[in-house]
Amino acid sequence: MSDFETRTYSVTRADLVAYAAASGDHNPIHQDEEIARSVGLPGVIAHGMFTLALVARYLGECGVATGDVSELGGKFVKPVVVPAEGAEVTMTGSARVDGDETVVAVEVLCDGAKVFGPRGAQARLRA
Repeated sequence: MSDFETRTYSVTRADLVAYAAASGDHNPIHQDEEIARSVGLPGVIAHGMFTLALVARYLGECGVATGDVSELGGKFVKPVVVPAEGAEVTMTGSARVDGDETVVAVEVLCDGAKVFGPRGAQARLRA
């Protein structure tokens, strides 16, 4: 088992607007506070795939080659809420060998709460 360093990323509403333009996901819960609250959310939330893309960025910055990732996913248990002043997302990871693969579990925290379930986001790496 090896550990990856902890990194913190800033997420702004401008990031969400840019991601919506790039992805085509213009759901207003990712940009409009009033609409997000009207459907029971605590405020504007980051796109799930944007959050997972941050995990991929984290892995790359920690030395994992993009081509080595065969699978990336996780079970969301809390959204990344992005207030007008922005949010910070903190990540730390650990790797373990699982048969002929390496699995990296990435714990993702926003406001001290886990964004993904107990196993965190998981990346399976090719041998």
